[in-house]
Amino acid sequence: MRLLWSPKSPFVRKVMVVLHETDQTSDVETVRTPVQMSEPNPEVLRANPLNKIPTLLLDDGRVLIDSRVICEFFARRAGDTALYPQDERQYFRAVTLQALGDGLLDLLLVWRNWHRNRGLAHDAADPYLDAFGLKVTTALDHLESLAGELGERLDIGRVSIAVALAHLDFRWQVLDWRAGRPNLAAWHAEVSTRPSMRATEIVDDSRALAGGRTA
Repeated sequence: MRLLWSPKSPFVRKVMVVLHETDQTSDVETVRTPVQMSEPNPEVLRANPLNKIPTLLLDDGRVLIDSRVICEFFARRAGDTALYPQDERQYFRAVTLQALGDGLLDLLLVWRNWHRNRGLAHDAADPYLDAFGLKVTTALDHLESLAGELGERLDIGRVSIAVALAHLDFRWQVLDWRAGRPNLAAWHAEVSTRPSMRATEIVDDSRALAGGRTA
């Protein structure tokens, strides 16, 4: 199996965390694949018409797209019932938390592109920026209210939220998301010590790739 991959993609990181949690990293070849909104990658487009990573190329010719699909595929392949609980209530709680974490990531990625494409400061007066900021703040405050239940187990929802918070540290230090959210900060500090999180920590190696595109 080949995973179209980037060391800076939070959605790719979700998949890598699942691979580590289910002991399947040796079964997958990771292929560094740059993608940009303004410059579609022909290699990715051939496999995924949305020009997004992660994209998983299976040995039988099938292609799986989207981190949610790929994560569940690997969990099922491993027979894992922790990441995707069998109990109906717990399962839908897990995938609802996943939707919250993924939605937060979507907001952060679009927000960053809006900043960059318009050359705006993070605190510029702009109605779209204000809307992004309100949504992100509201999502983080909601997660703070849920922090007490997050430590109960590690499922796909908790993975998604942990990755989203780590992405805030990587791209949005200026937001200081821990301020006023001590319970969420404590949970994230604890979950970040897991081997799967340590092994998949996002790094920006752009400078080491002089002249190359990065994803």
